[in-house]
Amino acid sequence: MSIPAKVFITGAHGFIGRALLQRYQALGAEVVGVDLQGHPGQNIHAADVAQAGAWQRLADGCELVIHTAAVVANSAPAQLYRAVSVGSVRLALEAALQGGASRFVHLSSIAAYGLDFSSERRETDAISLLSGYPYCDAKAASEHAALAAHAAGEIDCTIIRPGDVYGPGSRPWVLIPLAMIGKRQFFLPDAGQGVFSPVYIDNLVDGIVLAASAAQAAGQIFNITDGVSVSCAEFFAHHWRWAGHRGQVPQVPGFMAAAYTRIAHILLNELLKQNTEISPASLAMLRRRAGYAIAKAEKMLGYRAQVDLATGLHRTERWLRENALLR
Repeated sequence: MSIPAKVFITGAHGFIGRALLQRYQALGAEVVGVDLQGHPGQNIHAADVAQAGAWQRLADGCELVIHTAAVVANSAPAQLYRAVSVGSVRLALEAALQGGASRFVHLSSIAAYGLDFSSERRETDAISLLSGYPYCDAKAASEHAALAAHAAGEIDCTIIRPGDVYGPGSRPWVLIPLAMIGKRQFFLPDAGQGVFSPVYIDNLVDGIVLAASAAQAAGQIFNITDGVSVSCAEFFAHHWRWAGHRGQVPQVPGFMAAAYTRIAHILLNELLKQNTEISPASLAMLRRRAGYAIAKAEKMLGYRAQVDLATGLHRTERWLRENALLR
């Protein structure tokens, strides 16, 4: 596996971006990053990637550009999704082209498939631009600029669709559920039988590094998960225990969950402007009926999840306790 001498990462202080920065540094690469807030000690510069600017010149001399910057929320305004999750991709591509990069890796999401399907999703399955969930539609639309650049012969592009990324520092699947449990706002619909497709952060980084260095990955899309799916009841039982509770996570019938979520979303997000993650999209993520195939990544990249679910959850709990994030 060939490691580039210099790497440029957008969203470098986010959950995934930070893990990539640390991995490439450990592999001996020079890493330059941008994020909304700069962190000079980590060579991360402050910039808004939704706007063209001086930040694009930071990619000069980088062989590899990895674009992770995006709006990671289910309740953001549509305009913000268009500007950041979708609009920034072409700007990052222009930075890669001007800087002389030979590979561009774009972080999309399994959310690009939408949330209403009943069989395992593969990379050749249709994605949804009209799911009705802004986060999902933005992720699907974000892939277009990268695919168009590759088709035009501008630069070799690879798209990664991560599964449900968890681990120390994960906001969507660790910190937010714990916060909602603490506020008595967390419950599972449909007896907790929704399908969850975890990918531990180290496993995801393994897959990205493999894809970024493999010649055969140019022009390809890869699902990356741990290769297993579990019920939401099984996955979030750990959060419930971490928060000091016994028994099962509260469960309610789907129709009741949908009614409560609609009312709470309108009250908290639209009227009180609290910007919570209580939304129809968040609920739909807990009601998925199938997972995502990773056979393509296994065959083309030699990808295998090295950290199993039990180990990943144990590491996550240890991090939470070490950082005094649990009572």
